[in-house]
Amino acid sequence: MNLQPSSKGLSAWGEVSPPRGAAVLADPLLNKGTAFTERERDVLGLRGLLPPRVFTLEEQLQRTLISVRSKATNLEKYIYLTTLQNRNEILFYRLVIEHIEEMVPIIYTPTVGEACQKYGAIYTKPRGMFISLRDRGHIAEILRHWPQPGVRLIVVTDGERILGLGDLGALGMGIPVGKLALYTACAGLHPSYTLPITLDVGTDNAELHAGAAYIGLKQKRARGADYDDFIEEFVLAVKDVFPKAVLQWEDFGNTNAFRLLNNYRHRLPSFNDDIQGTAAVALAGVIGALRLTQSKLSQQKILFLGAGEAGTGIADLFVAAARDEGLSEAEARARCWFVDSKGLVVKNRGDKLAAHKLPYALDREPIATLAEAVKIFQPTALIGVSGMPATFTKEIVEQMTKLNSRPIIFALSNPTSKAECTAEQAYTWSGGKVIFASGSPFAPIELNGQRHVPGQGNNIYIFPGVGLGALASEAREVTDAMFLTAARTLANLVGPDDLAVGRVYPALTKVREVSLQIATAVASSAFDAKLAQARRPKDLEADIRKRMFEPVYRDCV
Repeated sequence: MNLQPSSKGLSAWGEVSPPRGAAVLADPLLNKGTAFTERERDVLGLRGLLPPRVFTLEEQLQRTLISVRSKATNLEKYIYLTTLQNRNEILFYRLVIEHIEEMVPIIYTPTVGEACQKYGAIYTKPRGMFISLRDRGHIAEILRHWPQPGVRLIVVTDGERILGLGDLGALGMGIPVGKLALYTACAGLHPSYTLPITLDVGTDNAELHAGAAYIGLKQKRARGADYDDFIEEFVLAVKDVFPKAVLQWEDFGNTNAFRLLNNYRHRLPSFNDDIQGTAAVALAGVIGALRLTQSKLSQQKILFLGAGEAGTGIADLFVAAARDEGLSEAEARARCWFVDSKGLVVKNRGDKLAAHKLPYALDREPIATLAEAVKIFQPTALIGVSGMPATFTKEIVEQMTKLNSRPIIFALSNPTSKAECTAEQAYTWSGGKVIFASGSPFAPIELNGQRHVPGQGNNIYIFPGVGLGALASEAREVTDAMFLTAARTLANLVGPDDLAVGRVYPALTKVREVSLQIATAVASSAFDAKLAQARRPKDLEADIRKRMFEPVYRDCV
């Protein structure tokens, strides 16, 4: 159950004949830049190809940090960091890990949203694979073009629902690239084991068709049998070429996300982060909040704004957890109401409901607005996963505060521009009583002499650990029970200091330890359920910890 490859040819030369000269500097896993020692420069033929001064990794890190902070905009910082990642991965990951609260919002949400929108204009070097409809019949052959044969974790998107920004087609590549960078930074997965993939099946975004910088196929999205046959060939190719890989479906549209998850989750170890990862991080936040409200999960009434992948995924996991507290499935579902773009989700609304909404459709008269639903349902928690900004209004937050001494309000839509409300609005309108979390980061708020630190309900706390645990155990399947385990593990890692400032997630600086604990719990559940193909070590946590990638230079000669 190796979590990183042999040192031969990767982190050290071992017995493999090393590349020399410019070939060394062109490989981001081998390149140490100005940190190559005098002896390495002699043996590897680097004299004259580098400035004469030899820097330590710590000195490089200091210089790089100054360069990042000198950029005027977050997009410029994103581009700089992408260039660094393409040049020197050890330095890149050391920078991200040591300054994770500063760097994650740049390499992922919220900046990655803007980067995806402009991906065609800023694209310089591929960090993943683009597989298009034109490649049908040859997908396995194309996957073999990837230079690293031992891929263990793939993040794949078709670009139809990128964050809250909609259909970006091939420009969505920034998402799998960013997610896999987080796997390495947050869970210690060796970067050579990761493969970002964008499936280009066209786009229905007319603006992209008209744009000169668009890098994908300028045609409408494939649907029906054409799409399904393409996906089937892709999955079979992954199983053939990378038989030990875990596959993470990312940012697929609602029409395909649930269907693909259900079709393939039993055929290869795979999961959908938008459905299952979001569910786990949101449920963990609610469980953490209950330590402040002094109530039980089975007593909660949750009103969702948004009834897509994220919302129904959260509700499904809530139902599973509430059943463990004694509720029936019907009783637990009745504690979840959904409002979408057409109002309250009810059975007799007149439109045909999507299959994932049907279990939560209410047998009652319609309600047109979220504000009215709050007054009638009287929820204890309000969760926004709509991608509709400014929808948690002052009226709604004040009403939630009248109903609850500590209202739970999670504005989880990404990027920041899509958040249902800001942290400042939530705390101000509730008089500081709200327990707030958001998908993208917000700064702490000082109100009436008290400091409030909003939790970031970001999937970064969940998917790296789940993926790592699945790899460590070589799980044949990634189950919903594993995500419930991950949610409970994350909630248990929220400490008294976090709760004292109203934060229902651990500090992001602890994310590697969080990922380790989740990976251990997930791997343990795989072994217990007899889904693991690896041999169980005596000390599972210690075994996973020692295999996590650490970005440090090693002697090359």
